[in-house]
Amino acid sequence: MLATHDIVWRLIVAAIAGSALGLDRELRHKPAGLRTLGLVSLGSALLTLTGAELSASVQGDSIRVIQGIVTGIGFLGAGAILQRQRDSSIHGLTTAAAIWVAAAVGIGFGLGLWVVASTGLGLALLLLSATRPFERWLHRQAPPRPPH
Repeated sequence: MLATHDIVWRLIVAAIAGSALGLDRELRHKPAGLRTLGLVSLGSALLTLTGAELSASVQGDSIRVIQGIVTGIGFLGAGAILQRQRDSSIHGLTTAAAIWVAAAVGIGFGLGLWVVASTGLGLALLLLSATRPFERWLHRQAPPRPPH
C-alpha cells in the first residue's frame, strides 16, 4: 500500500501532465483541450492506482485495469475523429492521439514510473508544438492533391 502523500502527488502530477498536453490542443481551438486531457490523464492515473492498490490487498491483476483504460480511451479518441463529406478529409487524429498519450502518461505517473512518464510527456509536447512548422513546410513542398 502506498502512502497517502505518494498517491496524492501521483494524481496531481498526472493531472498537470495531461493538462500540459491539452494546452497545445486548446491553443489550436481543438475539441479536446486542457480540461479534457487533464481529466483523461487524471482518470487513467486514478484507475491505475486503484488497480495497483487492489492488487496489493486483494488477489487481482492491475494489468487488466490498464487494458480497460486503453480500450475505453479508444472510444473517447474515436469520438474526436471526424470525416468531412465534401472532400473526404479526416480531422481530429492528432487530438485522438493526444488523448491516447494523455492516458498513457496518466498510467505512467499512476504507477510511479516518473522517468518513463516524464519522458513520454516531454516527447509528446515536443511533437505537438515543435514539429508543426516542419509539417507546414512539408505540405508546401508536396504536390497538390488530385480532386476526388
